[in-house]
Amino acid sequence: MPNITIDRYAVMGNPITHSKSPQIHQQFAAQTRQQLSYEKIQVETDDFSDAVARFQQNNGKGLNITVPLKEHAFKIANQLTERARRAGAVNTLILNATNNYTGDNTDGIGLVRDLMQNHDTELANKDILILGAGGAVRGILEPFIQQRPDRLLIANRTLQRAEDLAEDFSDIFHIETSEYTALEGLQFDIIINGTSASLSGDLPPLPEKLLKNTSTAYDMMYGKEDTPFMLWAKQNNATKILDGLGMLVEQAAESFYCWRHIRPDTKPVITSIRRNM
Repeated sequence: MPNITIDRYAVMGNPITHSKSPQIHQQFAAQTRQQLSYEKIQVETDDFSDAVARFQQNNGKGLNITVPLKEHAFKIANQLTERARRAGAVNTLILNATNNYTGDNTDGIGLVRDLMQNHDTELANKDILILGAGGAVRGILEPFIQQRPDRLLIANRTLQRAEDLAEDFSDIFHIETSEYTALEGLQFDIIINGTSASLSGDLPPLPEKLLKNTSTAYDMMYGKEDTPFMLWAKQNNATKILDGLGMLVEQAAESFYCWRHIRPDTKPVITSIRRNM
């Protein structure tokens, strides 16, 4: 029997032990009958470029990139998609010829698809509040803008960071900015928590009555239990309260499509991953 060379894929980050990417992509591969392997690789920042080259030399075809390496992946990519360029970070590398990589960012489209396709939440003509002004928020802005919301406001503890982020997208959309304390009296259809506060059990200082009567609250973080932001949303009568697990699977599906040119069905994978959390 001839040796069959299997296309290799992986997620690189540090730490990486918690990553659910292998389970997700293995389910995608089984579902779509693709022959491939997928692993997780912990990489030190100063070894990242060499680690990518070594992986490619051993039949590596594509990589997912997670913290703290997304900006480094941005720097080593030879070509960038427009959404990666806007995001200033890369979470998906397509490994082309030797030492030639295309960088993409699938985070934003993953979030938009989770909201629109999995939760029947329209973004067009909506008033949307996004909490936080870090890299996670930068990565989702362009796909949100493409849906043409009526209003998009970024609130952040440090106003200047929100203003700088809004300025970077001012050529395609007018994004409003605010400190958390200045949100009093405003109301929104959709609130996205893009801060890392949930990781430490915290919550941005939000006023009451931020949510309209029919509203969606979405935390980009996820876990076995409701996050502090989700608990706040329950107390403030949000109609839909969602975590970021669907975004994780949807951004992975977009990466899988970039590599394999076939789009997996995400819903059974979301169900499976949640059942095993």
